[in-house]
Amino acid sequence: MENRLVNSPSASPAPSLAAGEQELAQASTSLIDTDTFVDPELAALCRESAADGAVLLRNDGTLPLRGGSRVALFGRVQIDYFAVGYGSGGDVNAPYSWNLLDALRDGGQVSVDAELAATYTRWCEENSPDEGTWGNWPRYFEEMPLDAGTARAAATRADVAVIVLGRAAGEARENTLTQGSYYLTDAEKGLLDAVTSTFTSTVIVLDCGNIIDLAWLDEYGEAISSVLYAWQGGMEGARAIADVLTGAQVPGGRLTDTIARHYTDYPSAVNFGGLEHNNYAEDIYVGYRYFETFAPDTVLFPFGFGLGYSKLDMVPTAHVDGEEVTVTARVSNAGTEHPGAEVIQVYVQAPDGKLGKPARTLASFAKSRRLAPGENESLHLTFPIASLASYDDSGVTGHRSAYVLEAGVYTVFAGTDVRAATEVATFTLRELRVVEQLTEACAPAAAHPFQRMILDRDDAGRAVIGWQDVPTREVSRRERLQARRVPALEPTGGQGVTLVDVSEGTATLNEFVAQLSHEELEALTRGDVIMNSPLGTPGNAGVFGGITASLRAKGVPPITTTDGPSGIRLSAYASLLPCGAALASTWNTPLVRRLAARHGAEMVRKGTHVLLSPGMNIHRDPLCGRNFEYFSEDPLVTGLVAAAIVAGVQEAGVAACPKHFACNNQETNRNVNDSRVSERALREIYLRGFQICLAQARPYTLMTSYNKINGVWSHYNDELCTTILREEWGFEGTVITDWWMQRAGDPDFPALADDAYRVRAQVDVFMPGGWFDHVNGDFDASAASSLLDSLARPDGITLGEVQRTARTVLQLVLALPALKGEILRNSRERSPCGRADSRS
Repeated sequence: MENRLVNSPSASPAPSLAAGEQELAQASTSLIDTDTFVDPELAALCRESAADGAVLLRNDGTLPLRGGSRVALFGRVQIDYFAVGYGSGGDVNAPYSWNLLDALRDGGQVSVDAELAATYTRWCEENSPDEGTWGNWPRYFEEMPLDAGTARAAATRADVAVIVLGRAAGEARENTLTQGSYYLTDAEKGLLDAVTSTFTSTVIVLDCGNIIDLAWLDEYGEAISSVLYAWQGGMEGARAIADVLTGAQVPGGRLTDTIARHYTDYPSAVNFGGLEHNNYAEDIYVGYRYFETFAPDTVLFPFGFGLGYSKLDMVPTAHVDGEEVTVTARVSNAGTEHPGAEVIQVYVQAPDGKLGKPARTLASFAKSRRLAPGENESLHLTFPIASLASYDDSGVTGHRSAYVLEAGVYTVFAGTDVRAATEVATFTLRELRVVEQLTEACAPAAAHPFQRMILDRDDAGRAVIGWQDVPTREVSRRERLQARRVPALEPTGGQGVTLVDVSEGTATLNEFVAQLSHEELEALTRGDVIMNSPLGTPGNAGVFGGITASLRAKGVPPITTTDGPSGIRLSAYASLLPCGAALASTWNTPLVRRLAARHGAEMVRKGTHVLLSPGMNIHRDPLCGRNFEYFSEDPLVTGLVAAAIVAGVQEAGVAACPKHFACNNQETNRNVNDSRVSERALREIYLRGFQICLAQARPYTLMTSYNKINGVWSHYNDELCTTILREEWGFEGTVITDWWMQRAGDPDFPALADDAYRVRAQVDVFMPGGWFDHVNGDFDASAASSLLDSLARPDGITLGEVQRTARTVLQLVLALPALKGEILRNSRERSPCGRADSRS
């Protein structure tokens, strides 16, 4: 077997970015653990998932390639294959990573033209790609110049041409409307011209983590036989694509984003990339909700679309029973040669009412098993009518701050994509129903007004875009917080109670917390200052919990976090998984959960406790640099795929940490950018996926985002992290910050700043725990002072609030099976109690 050993780039990140990332990048490439073992089941699931997520966009019968076909492979990315994107979500020390040339040769199903392969191999060796530095990674690799004579010669030796085009994306920067990023380069266009003018059958493989411009497909028309969106499938991704090309696997993917004809067709295009803020003016009309309502003619490939190798028939029926809708779909493989699987998608059109609704909203989905020719399967999809409710943030229905079902006719559609779905049922609500009465939270500030898109109708009843002022906040935050009272435990001083005692039931957690000093309580609210903490597995993202000797003496172990989601980012080899976009495109949550469960088992072997995954921000705009990590433009797909990952990872007794909560929809100036969004769009689009994930999978931890939401940084946002997250959704886990916060004072309580401001919001842990001093280029461990100083003031943070956060962190320690042994070991090896020192 021939493959490539691929490690993360060793170059240091750009000094303008966080020095902690630079330090970790260097640490993660200094391999301390050189064990290259990969669980065979995990590798097999990676390969299966990558194939199941590959989306076939066009096919005239050229695919799958026939056994023994002579194939000419074009494009340097056949060798310099992008396995995944760059940054904390992809920089994993994979023990191996296949490229497509090697994978097709190894598969032995087709004959790869040796002369052309040698030409590309030689050129790639002489023109090694520049992997870049942190935040300055390549978006593409320069293509090998191809003359027409080389293409003509290859055509005499081969039956089919396969062109591999690749794009990379990464953290801390966006894709751009330039050649080599969103658009093809002149060299790539020349490659397409040379090959399509010579070969009668040309297949395009898109090795891309993000959506790119595909308008050029229309220019080539039938000259391009097949188009496969491969995404980036990790270390086994190229082998998975070789399986799909040769028919060993079927392309199981369906689009989780709409692909429009032009970038300017996306409703976010005019409000993306702002340095200070972005107005989410498209409101709830994100992705297909916009296109199917207002601009269906601008769609190149609709949401949910994807082809297979066989003809699968789907016959849906539906009935409404009380408060539920059930769709039954009988899927049959009517083909004679190839197996296939189908994704059944159920959409609903709600009545316009006073709020206005999209033409289609995804209500449920399910994927059939792989059906052999002649086989069939019946799928049953049930969803509550209440899940169709819309949020009234203006009071236009008479119920401000409530989810309501407006009166009228609801139409249910079922099919294989949003455009192909046909009507299967209707039901009528005679009067408005209030599904859930809530309270205003995170509403836009009156100081920053903007208008949002709404549904209007012309004289002929056609949907047209209207505009209205976004409702602004009316609730006093100060009064809301003053009404909250957090009772304090009476401090008892050292009582000799250990966390082992609590774990064994001989003492209560309150008794343990009551004996902690102010310094110990403070230490539980932050990490160990730096990334790659010596208290954790080498190459870790940071450590929290037992970060002082006195806490460890009481049995509190350090909790090790590691970057994800495409693998475990450590100073060790670890499996490189398919990117988030690839996993979501499977629409196969049971498969994703099985993969995540094996990944969780690898976490245990590698010695980490919290995986900073899944990334689940909405694909608001195709240029967002981290879309490859995320799942979809749709919150239901996002929430259910994320729930599968969380549930799978946590089967192993470790924690998943969904991120970034919330509205981290661009990388440009992400640390200071303000996402200005209506409360309706926030709840229906940008928070709903998190709500679904938390309800279904109960993650132990959650990470806030860098950005502001309507003027308030997420890591200080009590309405986001207390009102919505804890009071409305009932979340009981630990909330951590993304790495490093922005210093700020509480605008309503002057005695609170920085960590005191954060703790009041119930953002429990500041990670990695220290401020970065850009002047001196070093870390400042003074995070403790802002909390302790405020605690000492009568109008500052209260003891009860700090104890509440400490309890939350300790509950995480007690809840994680992977930490049970650590609790016992720390207690047995404890040093004298009562000493609140720094890291040791």
